[in-house]
This record gives sequence, structure tokens and C-alpha cells, in this order.
Amino acid sequence: MLMRTDPFRELDRLTQQLMGPGTWSRPSAMPMDAYREGDEYVVAFDLPGVTADAIDIDVERNMLTVKAERRPVAKSDDVQMELSERPLGAFSRQIVLADTLDTERIKADYDAGVLTLRIPIAERAKPRKISVGVGTGRKEISG
Repeated sequence: MLMRTDPFRELDRLTQQLMGPGTWSRPSAMPMDAYREGDEYVVAFDLPGVTADAIDIDVERNMLTVKAERRPVAKSDDVQMELSERPLGAFSRQIVLADTLDTERIKADYDAGVLTLRIPIAERAKPRKISVGVGTGRKEISG
């Protein structure tokens, strides 16, 4: 039901490790899990330290786009940073959704640094039973 849009993900991951995190002009990908739970697909994105108002979710046709920004925490003048390893900047991820998913009824929740999207399977894509009618029998042709 979900299709990856980036066939070179492992290469990108390795490049990010070597070159450092993304910036506002060059967003880095956010880690995600995707699985089916009953009649819906669930996609969970790790976004620790991102406020809910810094998350932007768009769907255009079957392309789902999630963007987020982690901004620096405002510090007073007497604070001296000793170590800063948490990446700041923009994060983005695009997923192509199958036609069998109902993009009109996507639900999004953000809790404990995890953005969870629930995408229901469209009614037209669910399996259904088709009943077979029985004919009325023989008909005579008069003439």
C-alpha cells in the first residue's frame, strides 16, 4: 500500500552520517515506521524536540509530505554551550500513497516526539462478498 519514493535511502543515510545533519535549505529525512493495523495504515515519524506547530502535513493527489523544523532553544546570555549533538534545522519526508487509501480521512497525532498518521483503507478497496443471483428457470419461446 505504501511505496518508497527514494530508492537510494541507504546511500543518503551514509552521506548524512559523513556530512552531518540537514539544514533549513537542505532538509534531512526523518526516521519512520509504517505498518498496517486492521483497516488502516499507520505511519510513525520520530520528531523529538519539535513543537506541534512546527509540523506541516500536506497531501496532494497521492503524495503525502511531512515537514518539520527543530529550532534552537532560546538561552540566556550567561549560558555557555558545552556540547550540542541534537540536529537543528528542517526535516522532510515524502511518501507515495496507494490509490486504495482514503486520503480524505487521514488523522494525525503528536505525542512524546512521535508524529503518528492513521490512513484508512478506502471502502472501495476492502474485500466484499458478491452474491450470485439464480435465474428464473426456462422460458418458452412461442411463435
